[in-house]
Amino acid sequence: MAVTGWLESLRTAEKTALLQDDPLMCKAQGKKRREGKALSALCVGRRKVHYLFPDGKEMAEEYDEKMGELLVRKWRVKSALGALGQWQIEVGEPALPGAGSLGSEFIKEDNANPIFMRKDTKMSFQWRIRNLAYPKDVYSVCVDQKERCIVVRTTNKKYYKKFSIPDLDRYQLPLDESSLSFAHANCTLIISYQKPKEVLAAESELQKELKKVKLAHSNDGDCKTQ
Repeated sequence: MAVTGWLESLRTAEKTALLQDDPLMCKAQGKKRREGKALSALCVGRRKVHYLFPDGKEMAEEYDEKMGELLVRKWRVKSALGALGQWQIEVGEPALPGAGSLGSEFIKEDNANPIFMRKDTKMSFQWRIRNLAYPKDVYSVCVDQKERCIVVRTTNKKYYKKFSIPDLDRYQLPLDESSLSFAHANCTLIISYQKPKEVLAAESELQKELKKVKLAHSNDGDCKTQ
């Protein structure tokens, strides 16, 4: 029921969509054209979708148009006075400190500090924590069922983090320890959580729904509700 409820919220939200060209692909296409070579498919890189919910919340997503993978998901809500807040990134590269107004959490950015981000695949929710140089056997990654979150800690007590999986909260699905795995390479801890079949089915249904949304096309720009 909860899965159906969230999917229905996405269906009924006011949506706009935009196809955005990939500059690198378009540059390559232009070079081929000048050289008289055969052109490949359209140089469309990303499909951007903007959702406006009845309560005023906004969600923006970006998909790789060729692979269909989610690249970005972010949220924005209005303040009690009706002012638009900052976009809060759920999936994708974190916003760089200094790009816009600095929050109180940004006192000094150190490139050596761990950088946390979520980068999903078709079959898994996935998080990457960069700048963690410890060997794999130092890390412990587990599910905290009581707090409905994933907990990352090191045996040397140098790093600790816990984070939720908003998708499972929205679909009201339980966390399963057996779905969790992690790897470590190039100073990056990669944590994967296999998507439940209910989520995969809902994502498939959503893609069918998004195909019904009229697409605008632009070399650049953001889509937004009218």
